[in-house]
Amino acid sequence: MRIGLIVNPNSGLGGAVGLKGTDGPDTVAEALRRGATPQAGLRTRTALELLSRRVPKATLFSAPGRLGADWAMGLPLDLRLSRQRSLTGAGYDTQQAVLDLPPVDVIVFAGGDGTARDVMSVIPEGAAILGIPCGVKMHSGVFAVTPSATGSMMADLLSNQDRIEWQNEAEIMDIDEAGLRAGVIAPRLYGLARTPVSRTLMQAAKGGPRMNSASALAAAAAGVVRDMTAETLYVIGPGTSAGAVMTATGHRPTTLGVDALLNGEMVAQDTDALGLNRLAQDRPVGIVLGVTGQQGFLLGRGNQQIDANIIRRAGRGGLIILATEEKLAALAQPCLFVDTGDLELDAELGGFIRVRTGEAREMMMRVTSC
Repeated sequence: MRIGLIVNPNSGLGGAVGLKGTDGPDTVAEALRRGATPQAGLRTRTALELLSRRVPKATLFSAPGRLGADWAMGLPLDLRLSRQRSLTGAGYDTQQAVLDLPPVDVIVFAGGDGTARDVMSVIPEGAAILGIPCGVKMHSGVFAVTPSATGSMMADLLSNQDRIEWQNEAEIMDIDEAGLRAGVIAPRLYGLARTPVSRTLMQAAKGGPRMNSASALAAAAAGVVRDMTAETLYVIGPGTSAGAVMTATGHRPTTLGVDALLNGEMVAQDTDALGLNRLAQDRPVGIVLGVTGQQGFLLGRGNQQIDANIIRRAGRGGLIILATEEKLAALAQPCLFVDTGDLELDAELGGFIRVRTGEAREMMMRVTSC
C-alpha cells in the first residue's frame, strides 16, 4: 500500500475569525489580518505522530515543505519527497502537489471541502483519498472524525488492512463561501470518490433531520431561556437548533455564525474567537450547541469561533445541547463528536451528556473524540 501526503497549510484559517471558510488568497490574507493562527499543519502532525507510533519507519510519499514534509520533521517516518514548488495560496498548490506525486494507492490530504475538491479534480484513476479534517466546512464523506483517527487509519492501511473497507462513491460536497457569508446555504455535489472506510473512525457526509421539528426545538429553546442565569455569557453556536434560543429571546440568530447573549440582550452578533474571549472576561460562560445532521459533531465543524479557551471556561457542565429526536436517531453513529484541536480538552469532554429534544424531554448521548 503506497500512501501520499498533501497538506493545505491555509485550511481552516477562517474558522476562528468568523470567515466561514478560507477559499482563495484574498480570504487567506483577510484571515491572517484578523489574527488567525494556522492549524492544518499541527493537525497533520497529530495524525503523523500516531502513525509513527503504530508503524515506525512507515513510508509516505509526500510533497515537500509546508505542503507536507515540514509537519513530519523529527518523526521516525520514511518520507519520499516529490518536487519543491512555491506557494501561491490557491487551490493550484494542492492540485500541483497531487500531480507531482508518484503513483500511490491513497492520497491523504489535510484540508476541508475545498481541498477535497482540488484533490479529486486531479487524482489519478483508481487512487483513493482520505481527509485529515482541518477545514471550516467539512460536508464531504471522505474525512476521518479527527486527526488521530486519520493517523489510525493510515496505520491500518499499512499494517492491518483487514480493518479497512472501501467506499467507491463517497460524496465530495462543498458550499459556496460567498453565499455562506451572505447567509445562503447552497450545497453542491462535485463528484464521487473512492475512500477507505473504518466505521468508528470516519465521519458521514452531512445531512439534515428527517422532518421539520420546529415546534420541538422551540419548546426546548424556551426551556433553555427559562434556565438562563444573570451575568452569564451565553455563546450561541451556528445552526437552526442553537439559533432557536436566540429566537426565543426575541433576537434574530446568525444561523451560520456565532452570537452571544448576556442578561437576555444580544452583546455580539456573528462574532469570532477574539470577540468571545473579550466578552467572557471573568463571567461564567454557557455554550448553546446544535448537532450536525448525520455527522453528529458538537464542536470542530463550522463553529471554530468557539475556541478551547471559551470551552474550558464553560466546562463540560456549561454545554447546552439542542437537537430533535429525529436528528439524533438519524446519526450515522450513535454518539456525538468533538474535535476542538486540543486532545486533552477533547478527552475532558468525553462521556455521557444530556441533549434537550423538546419540552421537558432529554436524551442521553455519548460524547467522544473518535
